[in-house]
Amino acid sequence: MTCDRRDLLKAAAACAVTGFAVTGFADGPDFTTDLRVIRSGWDGVKCYVHSRAGAIPPGVAANPGQSPIVVLTTQKHAVHGNDIFDGLEDLRSDDLGQTWSGPTPQQGLSRRGNPDGTVAAPCDFTPRWHAQSGVLLGTGKTFWYRNNDQYPGSPSQTVYATYDPSRRLWSDWQAVIYPDDPKFHHACAGCTQRIDLPGGDILLPIYFQPTPGSWDLRAAVVYATFDGQTLRYVRHGTEFELPDKPPQHDGLSEPSLTKFGERFFLTIRSIVRGYVTTSADGQNFEPLRPWCFDDGTELGNYQTQQHWVTHSSGLYLVYTRRGANNDHIFRHRAPLFIARIDPEKLVVIRESERILVPQAGTRLGNFGVVEISPDEIWVITTEWMQHPPPGGFEKYGSNNRIFCARIRWTQSS
Repeated sequence: MTCDRRDLLKAAAACAVTGFAVTGFADGPDFTTDLRVIRSGWDGVKCYVHSRAGAIPPGVAANPGQSPIVVLTTQKHAVHGNDIFDGLEDLRSDDLGQTWSGPTPQQGLSRRGNPDGTVAAPCDFTPRWHAQSGVLLGTGKTFWYRNNDQYPGSPSQTVYATYDPSRRLWSDWQAVIYPDDPKFHHACAGCTQRIDLPGGDILLPIYFQPTPGSWDLRAAVVYATFDGQTLRYVRHGTEFELPDKPPQHDGLSEPSLTKFGERFFLTIRSIVRGYVTTSADGQNFEPLRPWCFDDGTELGNYQTQQHWVTHSSGLYLVYTRRGANNDHIFRHRAPLFIARIDPEKLVVIRESERILVPQAGTRLGNFGVVEISPDEIWVITTEWMQHPPPGGFEKYGSNNRIFCARIRWTQSS
């Protein structure tokens, strides 16, 4: 089915309350999209952000049942601060999202004090099932605070934890041990998508500071091993540097990796635009290219992450961008779009672009993707209640909702 853009926008505007379905992409597998609200409400002081989920498939030792166990992690953020995060909480559904328990604070994913009086908070967390070990493994980063505020030269770590479904508890977060190199003083996997190789080894995108205190951030993909308990660094591949540096910038960050066909695809955030590249082995990549539509115009995504939705018959990108009647949104981080990618030309097919989650006065750009089954993928995002638009959040109806946009493929392959 093809849709007039005005009809699409009307349908998307209604979906925040009623849910909606859109069917069909040009030259791709047909699917429907169903948008639901998992929870809503906030106290005006802190709001939930960075909601992402992982799924434990049915019929495995960790889940002998007949339905996936979906575990969603999220955390509160102080709306009058800059990246001031509480520890992580989680929600869980054993019935494909019909009901959810939580949010439940997780002691293993809480803030942790250091001997020098600083505090480290795990954040930007992404759970994903690791099939080889039979474990739900989450990865992320840390923010470090002094007097509950970030401080110059603070480190960041690549952190990870595992989930025990019988006890409904996350393990204590741990930090990946890197080689003794100054660039790993601040090296993290916040908001990234990883790939698990058939043998169980992991390709984990990270970003890091080339020298301590520098905000000329670089990106790379780490090759790691995981035995069900310990995530071990082995090596990393191509180190990416921002190609066209503006006078003030914070380099590259929040890279996400997928595999489609026989190639790996990496998308990376920067202050000026999103970038994409590809690789045959997930370690050695081609030069970065700016994200563009197939008509040659730039995508318009900037200073915001993008993530992959990957189906056996098609590759898709989820993103935000300028030019969508969204100048009132911080960094144009809403609505959330999905569009098909041409994997040969590395461009976004403009005709295929659809609104996945509509804007309601606040940003949606910090989100995650979870594979529920070969024919169902969910995109989880949260209304971030900071930097209110003219007229306030009430004018648009945002209320710190956690959204679940369900993509169901209607053509199996």
